[in-house]
Amino acid sequence: MSESAIITTNDVNLWYNGKRALDSVSMSIPKNKVTALIGPSGCGKSTLLRCFNRLNDLIDHVKITGEITLDDENIHALGTDVVMLRKKVGMVFQKPNPFPKSIYENVAYGPRVHGVKDKAELDKIVEQSLRHAAIWDEVKDRLNDSALGLSGGQQQRLCIARTLAVEPEVILMDEPCSALDPIATAKIENLIELLKQDYTVIIVTHNMQQAARVSDYTGFMYLGKLIECGKTVQIFEHPKEELTENYITGRFG
Repeated sequence: MSESAIITTNDVNLWYNGKRALDSVSMSIPKNKVTALIGPSGCGKSTLLRCFNRLNDLIDHVKITGEITLDDENIHALGTDVVMLRKKVGMVFQKPNPFPKSIYENVAYGPRVHGVKDKAELDKIVEQSLRHAAIWDEVKDRLNDSALGLSGGQQQRLCIARTLAVEPEVILMDEPCSALDPIATAKIENLIELLKQDYTVIIVTHNMQQAARVSDYTGFMYLGKLIECGKTVQIFEHPKEELTENYITGRFG
């Protein structure tokens, strides 16, 4: 990839309880682009995604080898501040997971944790984040209502706003639309297109049409290996590997 990379992986291997989940994965994630990871269930997509902000550290009996860099710095280097890493690399999960707090407090939570105390500053961050997540107009008159009262699609956009509030560089999305209806899905997809102006987005999706619609680059994974990675148009229209072509044309997976 010729674009400047914000994340690179070099020969990354990962084992859960001695079972290999990632096999020698090397790739670059270009800055301010959307990269989709596709492949059949259990191929390592979500595991790779969780490597980028070290969420796999939270699982027992995980062993990782190889190197992952963010902004040319090794994220596993001794002394790495994992809290700061997760501030830079935010995560949006498959199912919306708002806190059982008000809409306002959901978005203000991260900035408060990172030391923002001033009410006016928090108000500004909350509004900006909700605007960036394309949900401000829907919630601006009910900021003190419980976030749990929002629809599933609104909850997912609120979770994106919560991620944006701490000013990340990279946003990881693990099947962010799988629990949503087609209308909510379209709103999230439109939002992803807007977000890449300011952020780098990496999305895991089972939906190949979604990958084709929203991503600039696509990586196809199979049995823990990165089979092929390149511009989305090339991967979908002229894949180099027979495995990739078979998956995209529905011959397996």
